[in-house]
Amino acid sequence: MFDRFATGWELVKQSFRVLWLDKELLVFPTISGLACLAVLASFVLPLWNSPYANIVLEEGRVPNDPVAYAILFAFYFVNYFVILYFNAALVACAIIRLKGANPTLADGFHAASSCLPQILGWALVSATVGLLLKVIESRSEKVGQLVVSLLGATWSIMTYFVVPVLVVERQGPVEAFKRSLAILKRTWGEALGANFGVGFVFFLVTLVALVPLVLAGLLAAFGVSSGNLVLAVLGFGLLVVLLVGVGLVSSAVHSIILAALYVYASEGRVPEAFDGDLMEVAFRRK
Repeated sequence: MFDRFATGWELVKQSFRVLWLDKELLVFPTISGLACLAVLASFVLPLWNSPYANIVLEEGRVPNDPVAYAILFAFYFVNYFVILYFNAALVACAIIRLKGANPTLADGFHAASSCLPQILGWALVSATVGLLLKVIESRSEKVGQLVVSLLGATWSIMTYFVVPVLVVERQGPVEAFKRSLAILKRTWGEALGANFGVGFVFFLVTLVALVPLVLAGLLAAFGVSSGNLVLAVLGFGLLVVLLVGVGLVSSAVHSIILAALYVYASEGRVPEAFDGDLMEVAFRRK
């Protein structure tokens, strides 16, 4: 297991090199994030003065009402569609690079648009699962949260390779799920190790990003002058910029690792910019 996590860490480092070659890949998570905020606003603002919003804000739960669940399902569906579309575009570009070509943003958008039926189908599945998990959680807050956390983590692992399967193989939801499981059986150690490596790196970066906020807090503790207030505002602004940057880079690196694992596991091809010996060690064929 330690060797597998070490391999995952190496995959993280090599994925950074791929991102350095194609920095434009950061456009996809940027647009995705903005689009998700727009989706959230389109649901929240019309419901702001409704009884549903009051229950959510005051009690922190979704009302046990068919209309509320229908609205939640619609939100999940639209949100998952946006996330899947831009993830598909990013993964498509990463696969193009890993096969030795030079991708463009247009390549990514074309690939994602050409598999819209598959993306819509999987968004429907994801929204259904998300709603079911929310219903389970609402039945019993303490036990429900634990069960939902376990089921959610299991679902995320089982569907790890769904996006590249949708983009490359154009499979429907059921076949994409089966195919994801089949690939995961060969790559689960490296996939988990790589995700742990990415998470650890960006956790450290996030700690560094918190330094300006800590400094701002210290300044406030020792009395706020006009100069200290400016420094505090600048510190908070820098924190926001750094956290957004960390999120964008983390998302791109995750997608590159996903694409690399998929290419090697499904085609036996060593991805460009990745070490062949590393891949052979990671996926020794029996």
